[in-house]
Amino acid sequence: MVTKNLLFFFFLLNSFPFSKPDLAADRAALVSLRSSVGGRTLFWNITQLSPCSWAGVTCEGNRVVVLRLPGVALSGQLPTGIFANLTQLHTLSLRLNALTGELPSDLAACANLRNLYLQGNLLSGEIPEFLFSLRDLVRLNLGENNFTGEISAGFQNFTRLRTLYLENNRLSGSIPDLKLEKLEQFNVSNNVLNGSIPERFKAFDSSSFLGNSLCGKPLANACITAENSSSIVVPSSPTDSGNGSKRKKLSGGAIAGIVIGSVIGFFLIVLILMFLCRKKGSKKSRSIDIASIKQQELVIPGEKPIGELENANGNGYSVAAAAAAAMVGNGKGVGEVNGAGAKKLVFFGKASRVFDLEDLLRASAEVLGKGTFGTAYKAVLEVGTIVAVKRLKDVTISDREFKEKIEMVGAVDQENLVPLRAYYYSRDEKLLVYDYMPMGSLSALLHGNKGAGRTPLNWEIRSGIALGAARGIQYLHSQGPNVSHGNIKSSNILLTQNYEARVSDFGLAHLVGPSSTPNRVAGYRAPEVTDPRRVSQKADVYSFGVLLLELLTGKPPTHALLNEEGVDLPRWVQSIVREEWTSEVFDLELLRYQNVEEEMVQLLQLGIDCAAQYPDNRPSMSEVTSRIEELCRSSQREEQDLQLDVVDVDDNSSR
Repeated sequence: MVTKNLLFFFFLLNSFPFSKPDLAADRAALVSLRSSVGGRTLFWNITQLSPCSWAGVTCEGNRVVVLRLPGVALSGQLPTGIFANLTQLHTLSLRLNALTGELPSDLAACANLRNLYLQGNLLSGEIPEFLFSLRDLVRLNLGENNFTGEISAGFQNFTRLRTLYLENNRLSGSIPDLKLEKLEQFNVSNNVLNGSIPERFKAFDSSSFLGNSLCGKPLANACITAENSSSIVVPSSPTDSGNGSKRKKLSGGAIAGIVIGSVIGFFLIVLILMFLCRKKGSKKSRSIDIASIKQQELVIPGEKPIGELENANGNGYSVAAAAAAAMVGNGKGVGEVNGAGAKKLVFFGKASRVFDLEDLLRASAEVLGKGTFGTAYKAVLEVGTIVAVKRLKDVTISDREFKEKIEMVGAVDQENLVPLRAYYYSRDEKLLVYDYMPMGSLSALLHGNKGAGRTPLNWEIRSGIALGAARGIQYLHSQGPNVSHGNIKSSNILLTQNYEARVSDFGLAHLVGPSSTPNRVAGYRAPEVTDPRRVSQKADVYSFGVLLLELLTGKPPTHALLNEEGVDLPRWVQSIVREEWTSEVFDLELLRYQNVEEEMVQLLQLGIDCAAQYPDNRPSMSEVTSRIEELCRSSQREEQDLQLDVVDVDDNSSR
């Protein structure tokens, strides 16, 4: 009887599926991982039996299949024995942490792995051979680590591989001729590789190979082969007629003579050029003071170049934003203009008139950037005033229409908009004069200096920028149902010394031709917009939504590798939010502000709402502004409450 009961019990055990023990093993592995390298945001509730609700963990079929822990301050070495239990993983993302040491060997047990993202850590050692047993890998990113050794021919095993990133390591040797037929993304830049680039990889951009000692296409430096590296030769002498294919090498003395003669000739040419330049400089009848700007920086494709005008120091060209380059070149007075048009700067409203066109032409200049509608310059006038000058390109409308539209822009007066102070118009040149914003653009602030000297952008600054920009755009929309900005992007959000946002470039989309509104606004443009000159207010809302997502994630909307698959910013954010792993979305500089996490999530949701696919699903700018104002008030109240709590604690301790 006892034997029968034991057999029955054994049968019952074997009749149950093994999914629960497998999930328990997955859970135990994750707990072990947290205790080994846990970061600041691994606040998993380990009292829950199922890990499937933990942040960064996704389950299917009662197994853990996705583990995403990017940028959560994981540190130390990955211990061996964890991944042997996570055998159903198909995506593992531990990027942007501080993991060290070699990869654990039991990673080979994850035979179903499709996506492996380990970039931005401190992993070291050679890329292990066991990794090449993961034959189903589609995306592999090992960039920005300390891997050494050669690139193994074992990569040949990844027949399904589409992405391979190995940049910013210390890999050496040559690139093997890998026959990876499906490879779409490849980068080995900034290693210590040498030799020629194999034929298979010549289709990739040159940036994939920079920072090495490589040669051949797509790089500019050709490889030295036996054919093109032979010594200097002379034609065969008559005595060699019996073997016409032989060549005689030059003697060492002859080569030395050629080198010495070349050096002497070079110095003679330099001296002659210096003499001619000085002679030419002494004949200048007019000089214009100007900053040292290279001529090629001032020439925009399709536009006529600015006249080459030496300054008093003989080292620069005119800002002059080219308004009178032709005039000066022809020896005409500054007040004269070729063709019909204004002969002086036209100021708006109460704008200060402490300078005129001639003062502007004498100003020292610095190129700020080339934007959608033209090139912007920082101009420092002799009186000390600093202004920003935009040189428009591709203006296609008539003189009268231009003046009507630009006067409408100049009439706009709101504290969150960059005011247009003056303009200059002639047949050949159109200049706009704005207030200069000393802190530059939001784009430069977000994506510029990432080094140790960078000042982190906290929540207060970012939410304030969002609110200021929203108020500026809302004001524009309040001027009429057909009034829109048309070119909202982070480079057009300028900042004052106190990080207050000012919206620029409004009203210019209606002045230029379609060739000026291009792929440079890609990523911000609403899907329904076909003509960039005809942008609705709802399309502005979409662009502002992308701007909010950029502000929160720290990623530009055209980032090619947002999800290692080239999706756009709104879709990438939505995919992460759907997986309930919202923390991965935010810029690392924001994750330290835990007390405003709720407000950050609210602003993120607002960005998603604004970037809805269909215009009718997007809120109005007035609603957007109200929601940002409310969450800013909420975060301020929380900050005040925290300060009161600190005071109460101090009072209690003093008693």
